Amino acid sequence: MRLLQPLPLPAGPAVLDARPELLALLDGAAAFLPLPADAPAAADALATSLRAGRPIDERCALVVSTSGTTGTPKGALHTAATLRASAEATAQALGGAGGWLLALPPHHIAGLQVLLRSLAAGYEPVVLDVSDGFDPSTLPAAVAAMTGPRRYTSLVPLQLRKALADPAATRALAELDAILVGGAGTPPALAAAARDAGLAITTTYGMSETAGGCVYDGIPLPGVQVRLRDVDPHTAIGRVELGGPTVALGYRDLPDHPAFAAPGWFRTDDLGTLTDGVLALVGRADEAVSTGALTVVPQVVEAVIETLDGVAACAVFGVPDERLGQAVAVAVVPDGDGPDVDALTAAVAERLDRYAAPRHVLLVDELPVRGPGKLDRRDLQRRYRDVTATGLRHTGRVIDLRR
Repeated sequence: MRLLQPLPLPAGPAVLDARPELLALLDGAAAFLPLPADAPAAADALATSLRAGRPIDERCALVVSTSGTTGTPKGALHTAATLRASAEATAQALGGAGGWLLALPPHHIAGLQVLLRSLAAGYEPVVLDVSDGFDPSTLPAAVAAMTGPRRYTSLVPLQLRKALADPAATRALAELDAILVGGAGTPPALAAAARDAGLAITTTYGMSETAGGCVYDGIPLPGVQVRLRDVDPHTAIGRVELGGPTVALGYRDLPDHPAFAAPGWFRTDDLGTLTDGVLALVGRADEAVSTGALTVVPQVVEAVIETLDGVAACAVFGVPDERLGQAVAVAVVPDGDGPDVDALTAAVAERLDRYAAPRHVLLVDELPVRGPGKLDRRDLQRRYRDVTATGLRHTGRVIDLRR
């Protein structure tokens, strides 16, 4: 009988002590549940909810927690075959196998896959210590220590932004053959800045349920399929479904979950369009703002606001409104003096429509994230509720939450 074994993974070089278990995972010799070794309480909660130490399907080699928006992680069930398929397809798409640099927490799928891809290719991963956060000044030495005919890493957009602010880190990253950027949407301006700096970035799309990124720069990896369901005939936007050899068996203890209703396919909560086989994401179905019976996709509004002067980063979300049901709000990380709020509203109204224009603007030091770097809109909604309930620092349409 196969049991699900807990696998604590520290966010630093000590993770390489788990090399035997990681190789066994690739071989399908056992089933493991990666846990954050640096966060015992979170690890215990995860081990309990996903039933570490209990029997599991003999086909399963990995149960990896999701970073879903519900706050309750599910466990995606992967086989050694899905993990190998992901590693092989990644190498093929990037131009060959090579060594990898880990700069992400290893218990999430993105970080774990960095380790597995490097080990599957026969190269020792180089590991940054991110237990106290990402420090771009450590990149030059880490890149210099990498081996292999080709060298790769994976970053989330926030890490890429920090690295671009450090000239030495930027020069080090420019030596790599490819930098996968995922875990959250990559703003076009950030991608352009990275490419202008000589960085070979590839934007990725995928999740725990697909063994990590499986669509690179909008193009599915070899063997991966993309289709849309419930397509709006006017906008051509539909719900994204992913299929192929990297898709998980399902969820731990949720055998009839509708996301896996079609064998070999995973139904995401993402919305997108398909043009000549190229996928373009436009937002998430569960993050859309319903305002006055009209639907606003946050990412569409963000794409407008991010082009404006005074905006370093932004996030759009919905807040309660007695008349509209929900009102559009935006959290802005100011660049310099920050944006002109009236100009911001006017720009969105002109390029999209008046109903999409933010009625509330929050000024923040940084955008909150969860898991491996995903934007946490729920946290922004909580902050808005907390401040408006007390009236503190709440003047007109602008709420200043900066320290």
